[in-house]
Amino acid sequence: MSISRSLPQSKEALLKSYRTRLKDDVKSMLENFEEIVKLSKGEHDTQLSRMTQCEQDTYEMHVRAANIVRAGESTKQAECDQKLMSLRDDMAADLYDLEEEYYSSINK
Repeated sequence: MSISRSLPQSKEALLKSYRTRLKDDVKSMLENFEEIVKLSKGEHDTQLSRMTQCEQDTYEMHVRAANIVRAGESTKQAECDQKLMSLRDDMAADLYDLEEEYYSSINK
């Protein structure tokens, strides 16, 4: 009986961690996109030469684009994990019902 009680708690904790991860990933994607847009304006007053500043901005845009891709992949993985968890729970419930039906039919 204690196992059935701990299962919903762990499931809720897992769902909460997925929600947190999703919010963090979306926030990361948004922040990186905003920074790429800011960098694309190209109006910086710096001590660096124009070519050096251009190369630095290009590198930073590549890094931020990679961060967006990483956050997208993490979001996709979280969605896949949630679907697998749902499938696992459905299969467990169906298996329990089938076992119950099987063992009750033997006793008759």
